[in-house]
Amino acid sequence: MGVAIGVDTHKGSLAAAAVDGLGRILGAREFRNDPAGHRALLEWARGQGEPRTIGVEGSGTYGAGLARVLASAGEEVREVPATLTYRERRRKGSQGKSDPVDAVAIARVVARDGDLPSPRRVQALQDLKLLSDHRDQLVRSRTQVANRIHHDLVVLRPGYERSVPNLVGGRHLSQALSLLRGDPSVRAQLVRQRIGELRRLGREIAQTKAHIARKVKESGTTLTELQGIGPAIAARFLGEVGDVARIRSKPAFAAMAGTAPLVASSGLTHRHRLNRGGNRQLNYALHYMALVRYRSDEETRAYIERRRAEGKSFKEAIGEHGCRERAR
Repeated sequence: MGVAIGVDTHKGSLAAAAVDGLGRILGAREFRNDPAGHRALLEWARGQGEPRTIGVEGSGTYGAGLARVLASAGEEVREVPATLTYRERRRKGSQGKSDPVDAVAIARVVARDGDLPSPRRVQALQDLKLLSDHRDQLVRSRTQVANRIHHDLVVLRPGYERSVPNLVGGRHLSQALSLLRGDPSVRAQLVRQRIGELRRLGREIAQTKAHIARKVKESGTTLTELQGIGPAIAARFLGEVGDVARIRSKPAFAAMAGTAPLVASSGLTHRHRLNRGGNRQLNYALHYMALVRYRSDEETRAYIERRRAEGKSFKEAIGEHGCRERAR
């Protein structure tokens, strides 16, 4: 390749460095992270030679505006994961850490790695994480409102559960409202308002789920072809993992997801315990997949029951199955 340019992005500043194909420094500068700074960086980059590739660390966050300007100007832009920058910087540990040093490290990653993702791909993955987090927040809000309604209905209409089995379905919410017909009390008025809020949250959750399903389909992922993974879980996987290039190996992924078992041996007893660390959202996605497969897949059920017969708890057996599926 010709010239590789690396950009380390921050809220108010951008550090840029250019290297040749052998990683030798051609130049370095710092710019403001604003429209004027973006234009100045583009002009500087064009003076470094051709062909060139510009790597931006943080193209979905502090570097999003710069990435858009560069792409609109016809530049070849790539996202450089922070983990790759860290590894490159460790190779030159005596240099310490600073924005210019990081920019050089990013540029050298670009010069060496021709398979870096585009900012558009990174943005698509970040969109899935944002949508997944938003859906989870909506579901938590719906649960809180439903719990409040349940508390009030127990006071207003003891035994209401016999005619209203849940506070999710539209028919059941209508039945709950009918129980309050003619009740002018403040508590009843609040329940009516909260049921309206519950319905609004239900509609927003449904819209978000549909949006997630469309985004997952657009991503081209094959995760949904695996048994136990629907659009919501696939979105969580993609959003939390992001660019897979930043994960060195299967054990590294296990550590990231908190599925790598921890040694808990003592004396003649040799065993492992569940890992409570790692990315808990990713861990939950793996756990949910294992639960679905336990209910629907005979091979999975046989494996878990076999582990339980060996003395494992159900939670331990499910966790081990999630690790097993992750390693495939």
